Amino acid sequence: MEKDKKTYAIIGAAMEVHRIMGPGHLEAVYHECTQIEFEERNMPFISKPKLELYYKKRKLKKFYVPDFKVYHEYIVEIKAEKALCKEDEAQIINSLKTSKHRIGLLINFGEASLRYRRFINSSDQ
Repeated sequence: MEKDKKTYAIIGAAMEVHRIMGPGHLEAVYHECTQIEFEERNMPFISKPKLELYYKKRKLKKFYVPDFKVYHEYIVEIKAEKALCKEDEAQIINSLKTSKHRIGLLINFGEASLRYRRFINSSDQ
């Protein structure tokens, strides 16, 4: 599989935040630190974007608000939990499908080592 430089850049920024802050802070603290790291690395991002959702090709009135949209296409959800759970994974998978985005990253700052998972939406909605 060809390396995805944008994924590596996002994870690198998260690793720097985790290296400096360590585990144990609130999610809001990691969100702000990650935002600062994205700015310092000149990575284009939107914090808390409102993403349109679709059902049978019809736009819903409700919307999804992930932590970040990076490089205009990557959805990034951050957590500060002792361990990621199936509900966290389901949230980002469902969000990718209904918002029609292709790549999502789930990043957890709450563990001793930074944990992350990359998700790809391959559905043809």
